[in-house]
Amino acid sequence: MTTEQTMLVKNSWKKLRNVKAETIGDLFYTKLFFDHPGLRKVFPSQMNQQNKKLVDMLSYIVLKIDNFQAIKKDIQALAISHEKYGTKPEHYAMVCSALIWTLEKAIGKEWTRELEEAWISCYSLIAQTMLTASKTVA
Repeated sequence: MTTEQTMLVKNSWKKLRNVKAETIGDLFYTKLFFDHPGLRKVFPSQMNQQNKKLVDMLSYIVLKIDNFQAIKKDIQALAISHEKYGTKPEHYAMVCSALIWTLEKAIGKEWTRELEEAWISCYSLIAQTMLTASKTVA
């Protein structure tokens, strides 16, 4: 990620601070399950806690993304925990699509191509780190 992309991600996430985690999570998971209904069975029936976990992890990543080495081990551990739930490499692209869609809807008129590219770059860094961690465990 470039320095400019890092700032775009951080500043856009700040705009969502006043949105409840449940709302962001619900929007994300609704989109994910609409596009990929087979994934629904992997998650708990009550999603409140899952919504919060998603937003908490995104907040943590965005806060520290400019010092990626400081969070790399946490992201690797997240990948290993996701392996236990049956996460497969193809799921990462599904999640990326749902996340970008969610962010675009949440940010609204201020969403730009540059912002989209910044978030894709951020997600790609995280996903690649997770995929690499998963391969070393397999």
